[in-house]
Amino acid sequence: MTGFARQYGTLFALVAIIAAFSIVSPGAFGSMSNLINITQQMTLLAIVAIGATVVMAVGEFDLSTASIVSFGGIFAVYLFKLGVPAPLACLLVLTIAALFGAISGYVVSRFQVLSFIATLAVGTIIGGITFWICDGATLLGDIPSGFRDIGRGHTLGLPTMTWWLIVIALVAWILLDKLEIGRKLYAIGGNREAARLAGVRIVSNTVAAFIVSAVLAALVGILLTARIGSANPTGGGGYLLSAYAAVFLGMTAFREGEANLPGTVVGAAIIAVVGNGLTILGVSTFLQDIITGTIILAAVLVRRIGQGIA
Repeated sequence: MTGFARQYGTLFALVAIIAAFSIVSPGAFGSMSNLINITQQMTLLAIVAIGATVVMAVGEFDLSTASIVSFGGIFAVYLFKLGVPAPLACLLVLTIAALFGAISGYVVSRFQVLSFIATLAVGTIIGGITFWICDGATLLGDIPSGFRDIGRGHTLGLPTMTWWLIVIALVAWILLDKLEIGRKLYAIGGNREAARLAGVRIVSNTVAAFIVSAVLAALVGILLTARIGSANPTGGGGYLLSAYAAVFLGMTAFREGEANLPGTVVGAAIIAVVGNGLTILGVSTFLQDIITGTIILAAVLVRRIGQGIA
């Protein structure tokens, strides 16, 4: 029973938090429309966190994601202003983001530079490029109406944004848990030297992980721009810490201390549910950060204590 509680305790915590907010505010929080709205609110955070999960599978971190989110939105609108069609503009954004990810992954794996340092440097470069493109200003206008549809509206009763998360999460789950590439990524993260001796290509697989993270971050920048109708050079600033909070929170679920896709989604859901519930109750943003941080810290400590480490 103890093992079952360890494996699914975080999921039960999510259910308990939802139940608590539903009791306190049944009319607002507990309504089906609000619960569906939460899935939309968690989409962007969860997608960035999924990319972080893939990188953490190889035992690394990507601190450039926030900068890539901002770049994705700014560069997309910049291309729109140049008259580039929306599909081609989005493809160019994702392609350049993949290049950024490849650079980070290659530097980290080929030259064994600490990922904190390499991705911080790459993120700083990307941030400079982003501000240079927009001259530090928010970009408005020239956004095609069709482009706005990818971040708004509903499909089959759910927000379009929610469907983005469902599809990406499903693909990422298959990638990490069902395909050989996932086993190779986890092998690298578990023991790099043993993976190399087993014939796993360290550099190419690590580069692939960073490319996935960068492309998903850029996609979030695109979706965010489509949703709000503008792009800000600092628009991705709030995603880095929240995404890794979701990943670490997810590491207390399903697998012992290992980044995993289902856990990350649960972690993102907890952060979104707490934020939504506290907003409905009128709690200030600053206090929300304190409460959310406390919940994450408590979840990690409970897991460590449950492992006999006090």
